[in-house]
Amino acid sequence: MADAPRTIRIMALGDSLTAGFGLPHAQGFTARLQAALDQAGAQAQVLDAGVSGDTTAGGLARLEWALGDRPDAAIVELGANDGLRGLPPEQMEHNLTAILDRLQAKHIPVLLSGMYAPPNLGAAYFNRYRAVFDRLSKRPGLIYDPFFLDGVAGNHALNQADGLHPAPAGVDIIVRRITPLVLRLIAKARAG
Repeated sequence: MADAPRTIRIMALGDSLTAGFGLPHAQGFTARLQAALDQAGAQAQVLDAGVSGDTTAGGLARLEWALGDRPDAAIVELGANDGLRGLPPEQMEHNLTAILDRLQAKHIPVLLSGMYAPPNLGAAYFNRYRAVFDRLSKRPGLIYDPFFLDGVAGNHALNQADGLHPAPAGVDIIVRRITPLVLRLIAKARAG
């Protein structure tokens, strides 16, 4: 009888969207993703490294702490708060690059989930912000999800009253869409 595959530990490094802001834990992103992976028989454990309000600088500052959980793979979902605060996209790119470089140096495969800046900051900022993710998406070996809130952003029925954070139905849409990418990430981690 073959040994069961080892459990792949996936660090979900993110902000309130990862942390499930405003929702009971069981309805947040990491818990729902864990349920989807369990249903798929993926032999994986999702480590919640989401902190509400975190910018890319915050994510970078606590990366070493999060790596203490010894993840085999990582989902990086950061940047929304940089956009909400109108922080320089160049600073966001520097921080995300440093995060990705550190994970690459540790041979941890990454799924990077992108974001769009709020339109109220103007087209020039919006385009500079988006160009950061377009450039990062071309990194060799990276699995890329262009927009974490794809199919959810802007739909009142799928978001909480603040219009920014997904309601349970929105989380389920995100998880359904991203699970195939996470399964690819798990396969990469298993392949070493």
